[in-house]
Amino acid sequence: MIFDTHAHYDDEAFDEDREVILSSLKSNNISYVTNIGASIASSRMSLELAKKNNFIFAAIGVHPNEVDELNEEKIQWLKDNSSHPKVVAIGEIGLDYYWNEPSPDIQKKWFERQLDLAREVKLPVVIHSRDAAKDTMDIMKYKKAEELGGVIHCYSYHKEQAREYLDMGFYFGIGGVITFNNAKKLREVVEYLPMDKIVLETDAPYLSPVPNRGKRNSSLNLPYVVKTIAEIKGISEKEVMDLTRINAKALYRLEV
Repeated sequence: MIFDTHAHYDDEAFDEDREVILSSLKSNNISYVTNIGASIASSRMSLELAKKNNFIFAAIGVHPNEVDELNEEKIQWLKDNSSHPKVVAIGEIGLDYYWNEPSPDIQKKWFERQLDLAREVKLPVVIHSRDAAKDTMDIMKYKKAEELGGVIHCYSYHKEQAREYLDMGFYFGIGGVITFNNAKKLREVVEYLPMDKIVLETDAPYLSPVPNRGKRNSSLNLPYVVKTIAEIKGISEKEVMDLTRINAKALYRLEV
C-alpha cells in the first residue's frame, strides 16, 4: 500500500469527480493521503476532507505565493485548528521566487511566522522552495527548523543542498518529476538519499508522471513513481512502497 504525503484534492480540478477519485484509492493500493493547505480557504477544505475520510490527513498553512492574505487573525485560525487530531503538519510554507509575488521580503516574513507557529503547536512542516535555495536554507537554519522536523516538498535542488537537509533530519518528497526525461539532477539526488528519508507524493492535480505528463495528476499515478525509484535504488517496488509508507508515518507522527 502507498501513502501519498502531498496532494491537493481540494483543488477545483477535482470538483466534478472528487468523491469518485477518493473512493477509488483504497482499491488501487493507496492507503493514506495527506491533503495540503495552500491558503486559508484550502486549509479549511483540507481539514473538511480529513474529517469526512478516515484515510485522509490534513496539513494547514499558506503557500508563499498566497501569503498576502495573512494577518495575525488568520495565523490564530491556523493555530486554533492545528490541535485537531487529523491535522498532522503546518504547510505548505516556504519561499517561491519563480513568480516573485508577493515580494521576497513579504514571503520571508510569513515563512518565519509560520515556522514560529509550527514550533508553538509542535507540528512538523511541509516546505515549498522554488528558485529560493539560499534564502530558504538561511531562514530554516536561523529558525532552527531541524527541531521541528518535516519534509522538503518536490525537492528540486542539487545533491549538496540535499546533504544539508539530511543533516537537519528532513524527509524528501519525491513525485512525478522523477520520471521526466530531464530529471537527471533529481535522479542523482534520489540515488544519493537513504531510503529512510524518502516519501512519495503527487502534488495532485499537478506534476503527473510519465506516461501521463501534462494530464491531471492523482494518487493513482504513484505506481509510476514507485517503479522509477525502485529502478534507481535497485530494490523491489514493494520495498519502495513499504519503506516510504513507514517514513510517511514517521514524518507525520502517525500511529496508524
